[in-house]
Amino acid sequence: MNDQDPRPRVTVFALGGTIASLHAGEARSLGGVVPELDARALVETVPQLRDVAVLEAVSFRQVPSADLVLGDLVELASEIKRRLREGAAGVVVTQGTDTLEETAFALDLLVRSDRPVVVTGAMRNPTLAGPDGPANLLAAVQVAASSQGAGLGTLVVFNDEIHAARFVRKTHSSSTAAFQSPTAGPIGWVYEGRPRVVFRVPPLQGVPDLQGVTAPPVALFTATLGDDLRLVAHVESSGYRGLVLEAFGVGHVPGRVVEALEDLASRLPVVFASRAGAGEVFRSTYGFPGSERDLLSRGLISAGFLDGPKARVLLSLLLGALHGLGEVREAFESLDASIGSSQFRHGS
Repeated sequence: MNDQDPRPRVTVFALGGTIASLHAGEARSLGGVVPELDARALVETVPQLRDVAVLEAVSFRQVPSADLVLGDLVELASEIKRRLREGAAGVVVTQGTDTLEETAFALDLLVRSDRPVVVTGAMRNPTLAGPDGPANLLAAVQVAASSQGAGLGTLVVFNDEIHAARFVRKTHSSSTAAFQSPTAGPIGWVYEGRPRVVFRVPPLQGVPDLQGVTAPPVALFTATLGDDLRLVAHVESSGYRGLVLEAFGVGHVPGRVVEALEDLASRLPVVFASRAGAGEVFRSTYGFPGSERDLLSRGLISAGFLDGPKARVLLSLLLGALHGLGEVREAFESLDASIGSSQFRHGS
């Protein structure tokens, strides 16, 4: 790279997914598309990128995102931090959308930097009319190369919207506008190639250094009408180190299951989130058996604003770094409290 080049340097890590998928030979597919394009090929499909930044293309994985595990993301975070130390202005990660929201939140926890880390992908693969991958990649690089994206933790850029990793969810199975932040909304957008951030989220607080941690298994259950949650009794014997329960509404479960949850919570961290997909669990409104007050009194941990999949990511990473239920509880409570300092500001 020319040291006199005024363009910022951005590293693009490619992990596979729809954005990289093409038809492959019969030996490698069942007749559909599979991840084929490496990082360099992805970058070369968007010639406008050369006007935005000097790019380093890194093929980190080439898999459907359903095949990723937290260990991959711990390793990826280490590589991202190395590139940032070496002077990259920002980083873009491309991957499949099935687990994109979990990847983004894991990187939000694992990479502590003021420089932008942006995750993107595609809903339409390159063989279809109107694939969205090139536009999403261009917008993601524009955010990663801009001062607008600095100091916001990990971001998801999709459909010209900028979302904070802690809030974003995949809300539709196939729409190009699948990624939304139902609780908080997008924090900005990209127009005419310019990122505009109008809502700045604070740094995540209270989470310990998670560099190089292992990620022990954590179960995720969803409460449903009439379910007796009998699987709770088998969580510990199945080798799980913790449980996240997606409860009804603001944090409710059937009263008949609370004793089993209390018993498990005396030995393993049990976190309850809402299955609703937006909003927070309550702490002090309802008082019947199985209510949020009851669950807290029995030693369960509130996920606060986190949904079930994100709470599972956090709990697994915490269990790789901390010892004791008290430390895990404190980390969840500190992170939940940290979003209260969010501030609006005018974009530039």
